[in-house]
Amino acid sequence: MVRTTPHERPLTTAEPLYWRIATQLLGELRDGTIPPGERLPGERQLAGHFGVSRETVRQALEVLRSSGLVATDRRGSHASLPGLPVEAPTAVAFPIGARATGPGAVDRAAVAWELPSPEHAEALGVDPHRPTLVHRHESTGADGRARRTAVTTFSAVALAEVVELARYRDRADGSGAAELRRAYDWMRRAGLTLHHRDAITRLPGGSSVRVTRRSHDQYGRPLEITDLVVDAHQDALVYEFTVPAAG
Repeated sequence: MVRTTPHERPLTTAEPLYWRIATQLLGELRDGTIPPGERLPGERQLAGHFGVSRETVRQALEVLRSSGLVATDRRGSHASLPGLPVEAPTAVAFPIGARATGPGAVDRAAVAWELPSPEHAEALGVDPHRPTLVHRHESTGADGRARRTAVTTFSAVALAEVVELARYRDRADGSGAAELRRAYDWMRRAGLTLHHRDAITRLPGGSSVRVTRRSHDQYGRPLEITDLVVDAHQDALVYEFTVPAAG
């Protein structure tokens, strides 16, 4: 009997739910959300992430284990896909400063393939009438306060150079959760030296500030622009720094 895995077997509406979850989890393993060798989140966390029961997650993990894509030992389940060794993440998390601090903070993120805003299109030098990858992130503290929202638009260069980002095109419908925390690491792994320019300005009529990050590579090509809005009490500030490419 020939063994099949989620990426080899066509997905149809007749597929069991656990097989669909296995396919989605495999996609996150392949795009680097969970790098090779790193421990997977617990069954409870995965159940909440995919909106299914723990039993469905357990069955999905068994599918991946039987295909050799996940290994389980005393430390838990780990991705066992072939790939680059796990690198130490950069000190620069994506999106910039968008996560509320403290226990109980709640993060929500999604990606969509849509038209960029005119401001972002101009900053990236892309056609405002052609869709691209847009990431939205929202974070709130445990008490519902300290809300932060971030909108990121990626350039055609980023999608062409960074395979992990390009893979989101076919599943960027704006509804599913999408964690791009390692986006800057993916860019570095693709051989890009990242230069960030962050401008912080106070918004009129309140204590909120906007942080606008523009990133380009060693050739001056724009990669992404992020607008983060957060409550703060500080004057405008602009600073620049560079994150070297991996290797």
